[in-house]
Amino acid sequence: ARALSGLPEPETDGVAVVTNAGGPGVLTTDAVGDSRLEMASFTDETSEALAKAMPDEANVYNPIDAIGDADVGRFGEALELALDDPNVGSAVVVAAPTAVLSYDDLAERVIETLEAHETPVVTCLMGGKRARDAEETLRESGVPNYFDPARAVSGLDALARFRDTRERTVDEPETFDVDRERAREILARVRRRDDNRLGVESMDLLEAYGIPTPQGEIVDDPDRAREVAESIAGDVVLKIVSPDISHKSDIGGVKVGVADEDVYDAYEDVVARARNYQPDATIVGVQIQEMLDLESATETIVGMNRDPQFGPLLLFGLGGIFVEILEDTSVRVAPIGEGEARDMVDEIRAAPLLRGARGRDPADVERVVETIQRLSQLVTDFPSILELDINPLVAGPEGVRAIDLRLTVDPDELDADVPDTEEL
Repeated sequence: ARALSGLPEPETDGVAVVTNAGGPGVLTTDAVGDSRLEMASFTDETSEALAKAMPDEANVYNPIDAIGDADVGRFGEALELALDDPNVGSAVVVAAPTAVLSYDDLAERVIETLEAHETPVVTCLMGGKRARDAEETLRESGVPNYFDPARAVSGLDALARFRDTRERTVDEPETFDVDRERAREILARVRRRDDNRLGVESMDLLEAYGIPTPQGEIVDDPDRAREVAESIAGDVVLKIVSPDISHKSDIGGVKVGVADEDVYDAYEDVVARARNYQPDATIVGVQIQEMLDLESATETIVGMNRDPQFGPLLLFGLGGIFVEILEDTSVRVAPIGEGEARDMVDEIRAAPLLRGARGRDPADVERVVETIQRLSQLVTDFPSILELDINPLVAGPEGVRAIDLRLTVDPDELDADVPDTEEL
C-alpha cells in the first residue's frame, strides 16, 4: 500500500539492487526471482562507470555491492548510476548498519536521487530502532522502507502489477440470445420453497441461457423412472434430488451405469439411503440422466458467489471431487468478455488436461469459454442469484455438459432482476 500510494510505476521490470552487504543482497536477488520482476542487466557503460566509482573489492554488476565501508556518498553514486541505466525500471537500497553510514543522511540522499529520476525506489534499512527516524523521513517523501528485503521487492512487484492492470484492455461482454423470461420463472420457484436453495430440479435455468445439460428428467415414482430410462439410449445415472443433501455420492445417493431393467430397484435404493442418512430431508425425487463418457473428458467447475463489495465473483477450475482438495481455480468479477473467460481457463494448473496433455483428446475449450461467458451474463442479469455452482461441468472433445447444479436465491431481490429488452 505504501509503494502504491507514493511511487511512480516502473517502465520496465528490471530491478537494480544497491547494498553494502553480500548476504542481504542475495536475499533481495532471490526475492526478485520469486516475483514477476527480474534483475536488470546493466549496459556496458553502466558497468564501466560503476567500476570507476567503486572500490576494487566492490561488485559492479547487479546486485551492486558497495562493500561494508560504503558511506552515503558511495551509496548515492551507485544508486544514481543504476537509475541512469535504461534497463532499470526500479531499485532497492538494502543497507546494513555500520559505523560509517548515517541512515538519516542516506534517507536524504535517496530522496534527492528519486526527485531527479522518475523511477521507483524502495529501501530496506536494517537495524531496528536505529532506522526509525530515517524511515519517517523517507515515508514523508513517499518512499517506503521495509524491514525485510522480500517485502521491499513485493512493494515494487505491486507497482508492476498495477501498471500491467491499468494497461490491460478488456473485451466487452458478449450478449447471448437467451430466454430470460423462462429463467425468471425458474428462479421464482424459490418463493414456494421453505428455504432459498434450488438444485438439479432447476437445470432448465441453464438451458434457458444456452448451457447444455444431459438428457434426463426428475421423477418421483420408480415406474416413471424406468420409462424415462428406456427413452434414453444406453445405461443411465440416478441421483437423489434433495436441497438438504449436498454430497450425494458420499451417502450412496448416486448410481452410475444402471441398465433399464435395474432402474426400479436402483430408484428405491437411492431413496432409502437418503432417508436413512437424513430422515428429515426434503426428497424432491430422483434424477434420471443419460450417462456421459467421462474417460475422455475433464470434470470442471463453473460457479459464482455474490460478494457484498465486489459483486458477482465468477469461478472456474478443476471440478468434481477435486475442487475442494486441489483448489485449482481462477476468479474474475462479472461481467466478463471472451478474453477474460479464456484467461480463466488458461490460469488453472490443470489447463494442460483440457488442451490434451499426455495423449488425451483435447476438450472443446471454446465451449468452456463460452459457458463461462453465458454464466457471467446469467448472474449479471439476475442479481437475485447469490450463489451458483455447476459441478461438474464435463468438458470433452464434443463439447460441454452441465451435470449438476446448486444455487441460492434471494427472494427479495427477484423483482430487481433485469427484464427482457422487449419489456424495456
